[in-house]
Amino acid sequence: MQDFKSFSVRLRNLKPEEFEPLALELFQFQSQANPIYGKYLQARSIETQAVKSLDQIPFLPIRFFKDHEVISGKKADFPGYFSSSGTTGMITSRHYFWSEEWYLEHAQQLFEEEYGALKEYHVLALLPAYLERKGSSLVSMANHFIRESDSEHSGFYLYNQEELLEKMELLAGDNRKILLLGVTFALLDLAESGKKFSPPSNLLVMETGGMKGRRKEMIREEVHEVLKPFFGVDTIHSEYGMTELMSQAYSKGEGKYILPNAMRVILRDVNDPLAVSSRSQGGINVIDLANFHSCAFIETQDLGRFDESGRLEVLGRFDNSEIRGCNLLVQ
Repeated sequence: MQDFKSFSVRLRNLKPEEFEPLALELFQFQSQANPIYGKYLQARSIETQAVKSLDQIPFLPIRFFKDHEVISGKKADFPGYFSSSGTTGMITSRHYFWSEEWYLEHAQQLFEEEYGALKEYHVLALLPAYLERKGSSLVSMANHFIRESDSEHSGFYLYNQEELLEKMELLAGDNRKILLLGVTFALLDLAESGKKFSPPSNLLVMETGGMKGRRKEMIREEVHEVLKPFFGVDTIHSEYGMTELMSQAYSKGEGKYILPNAMRVILRDVNDPLAVSSRSQGGINVIDLANFHSCAFIETQDLGRFDESGRLEVLGRFDNSEIRGCNLLVQ
């Protein structure tokens, strides 16, 4: 547990030049302290002491979170876990946490670094599918944001669309901004509901991704072109996160994400998962240093590319990979 607290303190004020040394230190720690990751490295005949740079670090396939307890240390040090969304019959991931309070503080720090203090917002969370089950890290984060906003108007919404629209119109012109944080299918349902709505000028719409089998898949541009005119906004913001990661990245438009200091993405070859991509796009391998208690090196099933300014664009999922609740859409 002391290792977790030490890592958390170092992560809070991490400078960009400190990322690689901390990641390499964390790799050595997890190769010994995480039984699942350690066995995976052994199966690949990795000489851990020979790993000296980020591109040499092996990434654990994300599916291991479905079948194993991916933890660094003793299970007694982990009071609970977050679980992923999934359709009926699908095995869901479990990501154990050492401190839910720390996770929420970290999520707040990442949000406020990009958007300013939560007390500058009324937080309206449209997350019906997530509220209907237990263990969602997204719901936990949204609930924390609602509390920290310290607004009597902040709150959750399920399927009460009329009440949500009335609340946004009530807050039009308020000195706070309105943050509408919504799962994609619910935002689309609202935009296509035919309900009359006068969009407030102080509205910020942020989609968290996810169709969850509720609607046909749409490319991101199609989704945003439906949402923008209804909500009266020029851009749709997005959050990129998942159960298996403790950090979130945010996009302020066009689905292009600025990675926080705690995260790096290395693109892998689409035909060789063990090789770094030599092209401008590839499979997304994430280093999330906030996963210091589990595994910080995750091979996702997402495809991505970097634009000319270094922002990450998530293109969709690999063919035949399971639909993930918090992922963006195939493009």
